[in-house]
Amino acid sequence: MRFIKFLVVIVIFLGLVGYGVLHFGTKFASEKIVDTLSTELENSGQMDEIKNTIENDPQLKAYMEEAQTVDRSTLPFTTKEEATKVLIQKVGITELNDIRVKLQDGSMTQEEALQKVEGKLSDDEIAALKVIVYEELYQ
Repeated sequence: MRFIKFLVVIVIFLGLVGYGVLHFGTKFASEKIVDTLSTELENSGQMDEIKNTIENDPQLKAYMEEAQTVDRSTLPFTTKEEATKVLIQKVGITELNDIRVKLQDGSMTQEEALQKVEGKLSDDEIAALKVIVYEELYQ
């Protein structure tokens, strides 16, 4: 009987540790990713390149302009960290990295990448991402 109690306590402890690692690990990873990417984009000048790409592509420009009309009080998240956490949870780090690599080497178009990500997010989450990206680029 003592062995079973000990086993139950160990299982509960491992479950709590696993939940803690999942919750806090995802939070830590999302904050680290946001900080690293923001710093890289600003230091390398790619932020201006991204703005120019959006301004020169009518589809991307229209896509981003939708962010101006969104009611911010109804959004499921409002910060970069929260957005990253949702993306990691719903899309996954490995799939996000695969999309990034395919976009860089030209084997995937921007439209395909958007469709892949949009397929895993709700309309409200997509609207929140648009607002966050718009605010980061233009404010």
